[in-house]
Amino acid sequence: MQDILPDLCDEYPDQVNVFSPIFQHYGGVTHFSGELVTVKCFEDNSMVKQLLATPGHGRVLVVDGGGSVRRALLGDMIATEAVAQGWAGIVIYGAVRDVVTLATLPLGVCALAACPIKTAKLGQGEIGVPIVIDGINVLPGMHIYADPNGVLIAKGALDTKDFN
Repeated sequence: MQDILPDLCDEYPDQVNVFSPIFQHYGGVTHFSGELVTVKCFEDNSMVKQLLATPGHGRVLVVDGGGSVRRALLGDMIATEAVAQGWAGIVIYGAVRDVVTLATLPLGVCALAACPIKTAKLGQGEIGVPIVIDGINVLPGMHIYADPNGVLIAKGALDTKDFN
C-alpha cells in the first residue's frame, strides 16, 4: 500500500480539507475511502449502531461525538456488524473500545482515543445531518480518504487510479 493522501493533497490542493492530526487508526485497514454518511451524537451510540446495521455499500460513517472520550461510540460487536454490512470505514470524533479486536477486522476505524466504557442507549442522535469536525464542515455525500498520513475530505470523489 502506498501513501495516497500526500498525492491527493498535491493533485487536488483546492478540493480537499485535511483534519488536524488528531485521529488514530484502530481498525485492521489503514487505507480506506468512500462516500460519507454522518451521525451526530454525544455519549450515546444508538444511531451509530442503527446505521451500521444497514447495508454500507462501501461507504464511510463519520460520527461527530462532540470530541468526548468519556464513552466509546464503537466497539467490537457494532464494528463486526459494519463489516458484515459492507461498510468501508468509520471515523469517530470521539472514542472507541475493544481495540485489540478492532485491529483484526477488515475495516478502517479512526478515532480520537480508546475508552473502555460503553455509552448509554437512549436513542438520541441524528443521522444524515451536516456536522463540523475540527472546524471543517462535513456534509453527507462528501467523500473521505484515510491512510496513515491522516484523514481528508472532498466535496466529491477524487480520481485515485494513478495513486493505487
